[in-house]
Amino acid sequence: MNKELEHSFVTQLEENQNIVHKICRLYTNDKDSHNDLFQEVTIQLWKAYPKFRGDSKFSTWMYRVALNTAITLYRKSKRRVQTQDFEGVSFKIKAEAYDDTVEQQLKLMYDAVKDLNDINKALVFLYLEDKSYREISETLGITEVNARVKMNRIKEKLRTILNP
Repeated sequence: MNKELEHSFVTQLEENQNIVHKICRLYTNDKDSHNDLFQEVTIQLWKAYPKFRGDSKFSTWMYRVALNTAITLYRKSKRRVQTQDFEGVSFKIKAEAYDDTVEQQLKLMYDAVKDLNDINKALVFLYLEDKSYREISETLGITEVNARVKMNRIKEKLRTILNP
C-alpha cells in the first residue's frame, strides 16, 4: 500500500477515532476489552480501507465497519473479545487517552441500551450521534421506514426502563 493512502487512512482515523471509542464503550464492559475492540476495529478498518471508494462519508463507512466488527465479535464471545496480531502493521496511530468522566451522566442510558439486541443497540447509537434516518438506514442496511418504526419502539422501551 502506498504512503499517501496510508497517511490518508491514519489522518481520517485520528480525526474520527471517537466514533470507535463510543462503539467500544457500548459493546464492552471494561478497559481491557475496550482497548482490544478498538484495536480490532482499527485492524478491520485498515484491511477494508483499500476498498473504500468514497461513495459515502468516511465517518459513515467507519460506523458500518466498526459496528459490524463489534457485533460480530460480541456475538462470537459475549465475555472476551479475541483480537488479531497488530505487530505487522507498519504505521503508528496517536491514540487519545479515553476519558469517560464526561459521559458519566449517560451511564444509566448506556446500561439500558446494552440490554437491547445488537441491531437496536446500533440504531440507538447512530440516532444519538444525530445521524439522519437515511444515514442510519444506509449504515444498518434497513429501510428508512423500518429505522423510524424501530426507533419509536426502542424509545418507548427505554422510557419504560429508565422511568419505571
